[in-house]
Amino acid sequence: MVKVTEISAADLPRRELRWRSVKLSEVISARSRLEASVYISDVQLSQKTLDKCVYPKVNLMGQPLSSVVRAHYGGRLKRRYVPAESANAIGFVGSSEMLDVYPKPINFMNGSEPRTDQLTVSAGTVLLSRSGTIGNLAFVGGTLSKLLVSEHAIRLECKENAGYVYCYLKSQTAQALIKSKKFGAVIQEIEPEHLADIPVPNPPDEIKAKINDLVVRSFELRDESNELLDKATAMLIEELKLPPLEDFQVKRTDDGAGVNAYSVKLSELAGRLDGSYHLPIVKAITKHLREHAAEVTTVGDKRVCKDIILPGRFKRVYVDEGQGRVFIGGKQIHELDPYGKKYLSLTHHGDRIKKQLELAENMTLITCSGTIGKVALVPRHWNNWAASQHIIRVVPANSDVAGYLSVYLASDCGRQMITRYTYGSVVDEIDDNHVSQIPLPLLKDAVAQAEINRLALKANELRYQAYVLEQEAMGVLENDVLLTNCRRARK
Repeated sequence: MVKVTEISAADLPRRELRWRSVKLSEVISARSRLEASVYISDVQLSQKTLDKCVYPKVNLMGQPLSSVVRAHYGGRLKRRYVPAESANAIGFVGSSEMLDVYPKPINFMNGSEPRTDQLTVSAGTVLLSRSGTIGNLAFVGGTLSKLLVSEHAIRLECKENAGYVYCYLKSQTAQALIKSKKFGAVIQEIEPEHLADIPVPNPPDEIKAKINDLVVRSFELRDESNELLDKATAMLIEELKLPPLEDFQVKRTDDGAGVNAYSVKLSELAGRLDGSYHLPIVKAITKHLREHAAEVTTVGDKRVCKDIILPGRFKRVYVDEGQGRVFIGGKQIHELDPYGKKYLSLTHHGDRIKKQLELAENMTLITCSGTIGKVALVPRHWNNWAASQHIIRVVPANSDVAGYLSVYLASDCGRQMITRYTYGSVVDEIDDNHVSQIPLPLLKDAVAQAEINRLALKANELRYQAYVLEQEAMGVLENDVLLTNCRRARK
């Protein structure tokens, strides 16, 4: 008999250790793994859940009835990034960005270079993060299939019902089994072969097909929402006659030392001596907006914005799921159903949540610390969730401007206007006062502005519907597969 003990950083101050005795046969069946996480954590609960499930189990891969016909990831290769506008450029995203509802690549690679094709993904593939953060899942729809994805994501290619595999692997039952396979002392990892013997319930085809169809339709709605946002952004660019940022003529002088320099009038300093605030491109964009918009106001204009909220810093008290308010951070605002959600204590933070942290549909969120300028429009299912103090909330004056405001701030032009206010020597920051000063163009064609607003709000509604469909799929999995019993199965 072997005794294993799991110690976490959270446990150390309380001296509360989780342990259990493990049979030697269990160690052998686990391929002689001696990490406590293989035998403790939530693995036993997952195994009990699967034992109670009346449907037969098949391995995730490696046998004739397996769910996955191929599991692999691209080989390591030197990434030679190229400009987005260069020939054969394809966007590249990591295993974190692949979770975004609309992955926007920052880096691009030449698709014609050798071995780059190893990073392509095809629609219907299930992606699983394998390094650092283990077990995050994405389903490849139309948007993601156009991009290259990092080798840090395992590709699971299914012969059928890929949506069912995605849904099951996202469940708490499967997640515990996946995480029990990780290895590594500094950077934790898993390999495709570690997933081979993960048991997958094999319910009747009609149940698998129902779950699969719900997942597939959910991702189709996400793609539709992305198309609507692209259309809204294209309309904004057309109405303002905005060229690509690199086409703005930015005049600089060279001081002879290879450093780009530019002159600033004393009257224009605005108390800022950091060069980034006075970039000539900002002046060029502002001038262009004034020439092509009916009016250039600011985000803080009461016709546009009811309030701009930057919560104060506070020590967080977390609780278990279902006992507090859902709490997300800036890294998660581009996800539809964020991974790694935490739960904030209502007892300790009730007043702060209500006054500063709470989210409401059609708010525009802007990250204001660390990574500056990520923008998201709050979907309906985030109502009453809470978000960190590293996110500024822009409360629109009404629904007639909420979508337009978000589309503009999320555009290349809007991002340039946001980031110009960045300050800080170690951690970049902006504050609510800066956001209130961001120039905002109002279009000459009020009908076009209203249409941009409508498209953005429609896209936001489609994302809510996509969330509902995925939650319905998860509900069918839990109630009709994992929690089914003999009596229900006989019926």
